[in-house]
Amino acid sequence: MSEENVEAFRRGGIDAINRRDVEALLEDVDPEVEWHPAVLVPFEGEARVYRGREGVREMVGDLFEALAEFYVQYPEIRDLGDRIVAIGRVRTRGRESGAVTESPFAAVTDFRNGKAVRVQTYLDPKEALEAAGLSE
Repeated sequence: MSEENVEAFRRGGIDAINRRDVEALLEDVDPEVEWHPAVLVPFEGEARVYRGREGVREMVGDLFEALAEFYVQYPEIRDLGDRIVAIGRVRTRGRESGAVTESPFAAVTDFRNGKAVRVQTYLDPKEALEAAGLSE
């Protein structure tokens, strides 16, 4: 099933989010998903966990409210069976400030039955690798 997980990650975690298509993203997440986004911490001042599909819908709304542009690329995806570790970059542009940032970005996504059940993103890929029990 791990190849299916990689494809689900590409569909939802990359393609759908880059298109701002929340409905397509939701097709690849479990109804009880937990999402821990790193990108929103600077805007909200603290880490927050979004739960369930409604929580993901809220998170995407918060993200697109704060950012006029959000684009991720993951040239490296490590298939660990029921876990995917993706390493790449994110480009953002603030909606009000117009400030453009580009940063390293990573995600650790756990799957069950082909759906993401836990997503944790990181601005430091080393933290993602450590969280997944890997090293560079």
